[in-house]
Amino acid sequence: MNPLSAPNTDMDVDVLIVGAGISGLGAAYYVQRDLPGKTYAIVEARDDVGGTWDLHRYPGIRSDSDLFTFGYEFKPWKGDTIATADVIRAYLREMAVENHIDQRIRFQTKVIAAAWDSDEARWTVEVEDTRSGQRSRIRCSWVFAATGYYRYDQGYTPEFPGREAFEQAGGQVVHPQLWPEGLDYVGKKVVVIGSGATAVTLVPAMAGVAGHVTMLQRSPTYVIPLPTKDVIADVVRKALPERRAHAILRWKNMYLNRAVWRLSQRFPDVARSIIRYVNARRLPPGYPVDEHFNPRYNPWDQRLCVVPDGDLFAAISNGTASVVTDTIETFTSTGILLTSGKHLEADLVVTATGLNLQAFGGVELTVDGQPIEYNETVAFKGMMLTGVPNFALSIGYTNSSWTLKVGLLCEHFARLVSHMDAHGYDTCAPAAPPNVETRPLLDFEAGYVLRALDRLPKQGPGFPWLTSRDYLADVKLLRHGPVADPNLRFATKARRPAQVPSA
Repeated sequence: MNPLSAPNTDMDVDVLIVGAGISGLGAAYYVQRDLPGKTYAIVEARDDVGGTWDLHRYPGIRSDSDLFTFGYEFKPWKGDTIATADVIRAYLREMAVENHIDQRIRFQTKVIAAAWDSDEARWTVEVEDTRSGQRSRIRCSWVFAATGYYRYDQGYTPEFPGREAFEQAGGQVVHPQLWPEGLDYVGKKVVVIGSGATAVTLVPAMAGVAGHVTMLQRSPTYVIPLPTKDVIADVVRKALPERRAHAILRWKNMYLNRAVWRLSQRFPDVARSIIRYVNARRLPPGYPVDEHFNPRYNPWDQRLCVVPDGDLFAAISNGTASVVTDTIETFTSTGILLTSGKHLEADLVVTATGLNLQAFGGVELTVDGQPIEYNETVAFKGMMLTGVPNFALSIGYTNSSWTLKVGLLCEHFARLVSHMDAHGYDTCAPAAPPNVETRPLLDFEAGYVLRALDRLPKQGPGFPWLTSRDYLADVKLLRHGPVADPNLRFATKARRPAQVPSA
């Protein structure tokens, strides 16, 4: 019997990975590959792998990064450039089974708290079986947090005046994160509030089935079309062995994404003009592009939204969807009254208004009995937190595919643990220089990020305290650079002797 299947069994492992999404499964792979002598386990609150890709079930849910870079470096991606959630879940399940990682996962197990004891150099992690409510403990040398960055149990929805009257009159209000199974929107008038990645995914997916879909946005977002089929990928795959082709396509797309980001940073007006030109070509003649698709901020001050094959523009062009840029005055019994005086009729309102960010799934951390306030910590290499020993986390890129950074962090983590073993160290924790200047960890102006800055760790002004957003720089620093650092404090702690029962 697999001990992980027994929810009340206390365990002792070297590395406990929290989360079985794309980051957690990746971390498990690198622990197995690079630390073969270490034991590990994964705890996952849900009943399947996938994380985000298992949680979100709204229409059209898909990646907004190309899968050659979003997928794993070690497992070739065989599908289209952009993939739906079910295809990504299948890819993750396949990876877990191929590498026997699935046998190390305890599903429906939620982490409640984690307490570090410096005398023993061990974490005691309290977990709860989500079915029975029964709790048990897992002891480990390291905690690797692969929990993502937002709350799974609720999304962010503003307080809308008049919402109660709308619902009492028979209208429905739904947040995409908690999409009801079997929700019927056939032939209905739908308003999607928001302009981010979720909104631009929902609108074309619902258009043509609903009577009409209106995307109501307070302000525009940059939207760029991306072909689902990569012609170059088809040629390379036919000409080269699978792994070689995957490596080339991964680097090709990484360089392309990096070039777009660097162009946006150095020449924002040029990037803005290019995006506007591409949008205008996809929209009907005379369409008010500047009103609905020309943001006030520069490209990549917020993440660019990708629409596969320009599906959003196609829905607008064929009349099944429309965009309104305005603010909400109040909900009414039949829809939404806007500040301009315009009224949008609606049977269903979808609030694609963002996420609620949180660090480490909201888990309470203590070190020697003292609670850790995440917003008082500083991230080291985007992988550890000041004052928290033997605790690693995965913070991916916001300007590129999340997994590009996570893979490098997992490699670096394994190298760090190997370094500690080679020198006989038991503990490791970063310590920031006195009076180090700090700034928000996520250097991003999206509303869901700005709302949560006071709850998240900080970053510093330069490496290793600045969380890099440049893959090539991170390859040099995380894959090939030394793990020892003057800001890391290594120590050897004497273990307490085991208690011998008296005769």
